[in-house]
Amino acid sequence: MPGRYNHPMKPAIRICMLASLPVAALAQLVPPSFSVPTTYSAATYKLVPLGPEVAALDYQAYMGSIDHIRKTQGGNWPRPGLTMDDQAKDMAGEKAQWDGRKSFPFAVLTADGTKELGCFYLRPSGKAGYDVVATMWTIQDAFDKGFEDQLYKDMKVWLEKAWPFQKVAWRGREITPEAWRALPDKPKQ
Repeated sequence: MPGRYNHPMKPAIRICMLASLPVAALAQLVPPSFSVPTTYSAATYKLVPLGPEVAALDYQAYMGSIDHIRKTQGGNWPRPGLTMDDQAKDMAGEKAQWDGRKSFPFAVLTADGTKELGCFYLRPSGKAGYDVVATMWTIQDAFDKGFEDQLYKDMKVWLEKAWPFQKVAWRGREITPEAWRALPDKPKQ
């Protein structure tokens, strides 16, 4: 799992973690017949797939808001010593997840695409009762202006209208981390 899940570990360790996940967590997140939306546009921002094309913007965004992201997301990502080489590996992993239809990470950019305001992620749920986990983070400046709340409202509607998910887990918003951990895991297949 790339650094987005607050794991400050090396890619090889992340690969081992992926290998230990239930098969369901590594299966495609959406049916093969589903046409995955690759963009979302609003008046002041847009979403694009998180990958090598936006690596520099993503790196600038999270490295400029380290303390804020750690405070609002919990954990120790991003860590101050991350490099652009680390970022390139992370973006390759994000693109591979997207291409394999296993998760859908998005960069949240200004409408003109010149600055990243944060990220939005759709990942498989390992907990019973949910088929996807939706998470996000925003840079400090956007958060202070109330943008994260607007993004949450917009993404909630978008998921209901444009995606095939039955039950979305908004971990940290609609379900506390403690309640999430207490949920039973999905059965291994």
